[in-house]
Amino acid sequence: MSQLRSDPVAIRLPEDVLRGVDAVAAALDRPRSWVMVRALRAYLAQEGQQVLDLAAGHKEAAAGGLVDGTELLATLDDEVVRVGGRK
Repeated sequence: MSQLRSDPVAIRLPEDVLRGVDAVAAALDRPRSWVMVRALRAYLAQEGQQVLDLAAGHKEAAAGGLVDGTELLATLDDEVVRVGGRK
């Protein structure tokens, strides 16, 4: 684990989750905090990033930054016709 600055955090965990953390920590001969930090980083990199991406999309949509699906299909149809395809 890197030597980045850290802050203590108190968290209540369901007993089954804590047992799982303890089992992994024991199997790896690592402290609980090491397992928890890795688990949180994995969550933030995957599901957490999806949440942030969706929030950014909602913000963009609210600002009018999206194109209506019908409008998009019409534009694509026009482009297909323009390049010699069939409509």
